[in-house]
Amino acid sequence: MAESSLLISESGGVQVVRLTRSSILDSSQVERITAELLTLVNGDAARMIVLDLRAVTFLSSQALGAFVTLREEARRNKSVVVFARIRPNIAEVFRITAMSKLFRFFDTTREATDFLRASNTKSLLWGVRKSMRSGAR
Repeated sequence: MAESSLLISESGGVQVVRLTRSSILDSSQVERITAELLTLVNGDAARMIVLDLRAVTFLSSQALGAFVTLREEARRNKSVVVFARIRPNIAEVFRITAMSKLFRFFDTTREATDFLRASNTKSLLWGVRKSMRSGAR
């Protein structure tokens, strides 16, 4: 079995998921990561999830589609997924594809976890406000 591309930790009720691969381009790799993320979203513990993309420098369109699928599944399960530490080139891809309207983005995982802990999860499910900054890290 292939080694996981995710490092998962918990911080005050928030699951922090760091993608460890710099390139998420291969179809089988995207499918594996998607399956791992969906397992997390469907688990009992995951209601608030931060995806830390600090290591990611390249994403395929299939990976972007996987994030949309993850968002839909998370909403069905009353979970919330936000992104943190996105490199500027990846942030630009999110902007160009209009996916920046679907997710919240934070410069640090701490900002993301603090936001999720302070927010009412139910209200987050009804609307996503864009908070991506041009210099996301």
